[in-house]
Parts: sequence; structure tokens; C-alpha cells
Amino acid sequence: QVQLVESGGGVVQTGNFLRVSCKASASGGALGGYALGWFRQAPGKERDFVAAIAWSGGRTMYDDSVKGRFTILRDNEANMVYLQMNSLKPEDTAVYYCAASLQKYFGASPPVKRYDYPYWGQGTQVTVSS
Repeated sequence: QVQLVESGGGVVQTGNFLRVSCKASASGGALGGYALGWFRQAPGKERDFVAAIAWSGGRTMYDDSVKGRFTILRDNEANMVYLQMNSLKPEDTAVYYCAASLQKYFGASPPVKRYDYPYWGQGTQVTVSS
């Protein structure tokens, strides 16, 4: 069982930056083997993939809409995952969710599909004003 708690959301102006964080905890302590991802959901829309990072931290995946602007990072010692968001746009406004998925193979790319993630946080609101 994995618990996830997001923080760091807020209101920023277009072009500014924001970093959201996610604290992960697991029964037994370590989160070894879990890929961590970020998804977002705007009002009236589906929950969409944003970025993910493999448990080793070596492989990352990004949605095309955020490539070059967002960076996902993880600190396995602290059981934290971060999403650094730069050059924010109004269309980035959404609730951002952290998610965890147990990976079967070391070195594999992290999953990008919502249904591959069984563990979710409660979300943190990010609003980008124009």
C-alpha cells in the first residue's frame, strides 16, 4: 500500500514557474520499484498524463504539451517526487495528481496510462492566470 500527499499548488501568472511536490510513503518503508507520475485534470475534462519517472530515476516520460517546460525529479532517500513547471500557460490550469505504479523490470520506462497507476494522491490545484 502506498500513500501519496501533494503540496505546492497555487495561483501564478502566465510565464511564471511553480513546483509541486509529492510525499510518498509505503507499508514497510522504502518505495523501491515504484514508478511515480503526475497527471492533471481540468474542469470537465479527463485526467491526463503529464510526466513520469522510473523508480531508478533514469528514465522519464513527458506529454508533448509540457516537453521543454516541465521537469520531473525524484529523491528516493526522501521518498519525494517533484514537478518543476516553467513557462506556465493558462491551459496548464488543473488539479495535479501524484500517482505510483509498481514496475516489473528495472530500467523499464515508466507507464504513461492512467489505469497503470493504482495509487493516487488527493491532488493540488494549480491556476495560471492570464
